[in-house]
Amino acid sequence: MLKNTFAQKILIGIGLTLVVLQTSVNAQIVIGTPNLGFSQACASNSFNNYSTTFTFSPESALNASNEFTIELSDSDGDFSSPTVIYTSGAGNITTSPATLNFSIPETTAGESYKIRIKSSAPIATSAASSDFAAYYKQQDSPFTINNLVSTGAYCTGGSYLLTIDDPGTGNNDSPLNYPSLTFNWFKETSATTSVFVSEGTTLLVDEEGTYFVETNYGTCTSDSFSNRVTISEADSSGEANASIVSSLGNPYCPEQGLTTLTTLGGNSYQWFKDGIEIDDATNQMYQTNESGIFSVQVDLGDCMASGSIDLISELFESDINIDPINNMLEGETLSVEITSTAVSPEYEWFLDNQIIVGATGPSYNATEFGDYEVIISETSSGCNGSRVYQFTINQGIEPFPDVDNIPNVISPNGDLINDTWVLPLQYVTGTNTEIVILNEQGKLVFQTIDYQNNWPETSLDLTSVNKLFYYIITTTDGKVKKGTITIVK
Repeated sequence: MLKNTFAQKILIGIGLTLVVLQTSVNAQIVIGTPNLGFSQACASNSFNNYSTTFTFSPESALNASNEFTIELSDSDGDFSSPTVIYTSGAGNITTSPATLNFSIPETTAGESYKIRIKSSAPIATSAASSDFAAYYKQQDSPFTINNLVSTGAYCTGGSYLLTIDDPGTGNNDSPLNYPSLTFNWFKETSATTSVFVSEGTTLLVDEEGTYFVETNYGTCTSDSFSNRVTISEADSSGEANASIVSSLGNPYCPEQGLTTLTTLGGNSYQWFKDGIEIDDATNQMYQTNESGIFSVQVDLGDCMASGSIDLISELFESDINIDPINNMLEGETLSVEITSTAVSPEYEWFLDNQIIVGATGPSYNATEFGDYEVIISETSSGCNGSRVYQFTINQGIEPFPDVDNIPNVISPNGDLINDTWVLPLQYVTGTNTEIVILNEQGKLVFQTIDYQNNWPETSLDLTSVNKLFYYIITTTDGKVKKGTITIVK
């Protein structure tokens, strides 16, 4: 009886072991190789969404706490240090097949990535997917090299350095702002074909040809490429062509600001406008808001390069019919006229910084003294802009006032009061009266028969406080008047 009891215990123990083993077997799942919903992962900040589908079995083996993850290999397909790029919620995925969506990291760049699927409860790992090219295009727009100058030149036996601009001119989105990026340089072999030359952010060129660079996004199509630059060798005379590019284009609109003229790189530079050397214009770039023929001479070391550009401003031309400083007598009017080539221009007139109400046309009759300003604006053409004219109207002095007597004292000190010897109207211009003025030694210092009330016209270099002069006035009928003129400091 005791033996049977012992045997029964052994059988019960074996049965329990089999149950545990069966339970363990039932807790395992098999995850199928993930199928890719894409052939390449060419991501950017505007698109980064990819999918994979996989199967697993049996569904009943999943624990309620199970999470599925997607692991990404390195660019060679190695999972030694995988990157988790997706994790499901606990218990969210319970049926097979399952489709997961994921994004790739911004550091992704290579041709042989793989993914695999893992579960957490129970633990299982799928085989790796087929490999695929994957790149995150951090910069995906055209950029500039060589400051957008389309040519470069080198002396015989020398070379020319091409560089990616950082940032360069205009709104250049320089890929150098993204340190993880790499670059491939190419040389054109025809209008539609090219050959790889080198990697890096610069290229030292010692062969003639047309070159450009692309951000290295492998087999992914990208818009991250540069302008073309044609490199030439100086001719036998030691001269090379130096192209000039205007940052605002040509023609350009000066309302956008100064345009920057840029030429090819060299050791030193000298800029010219209309054939005249521009002082201190000795850099690779020169800024201007003018029109004209701008040229440059570039020292390349053992040879020279030169080039020119006929720069044209699209802003309208205009002119004003008066001088910056004007004199007017009380009660007089100064007619101001503006002429321009502007299309449907608008005018604003100001006096002493106050807008003149109602003055909206190209002309204005000024009757007040003060500081004026007129602004001509064009808003209906492709180049919106304005031109400004400033002028002053001062109160003038009546040149031929109706005075009664011949003055014998004047004070030419520039205060516009008694500065010149002013005679009665019967002796001034138009009367043919002879005016003679002598100094104290009797030497002739002034003589005319067309007196303009303008003596002395120049400084008398007075050596004493009061200096004496003598005058003789002879009319056409022979009448003579004599006297003295005292000059008071």
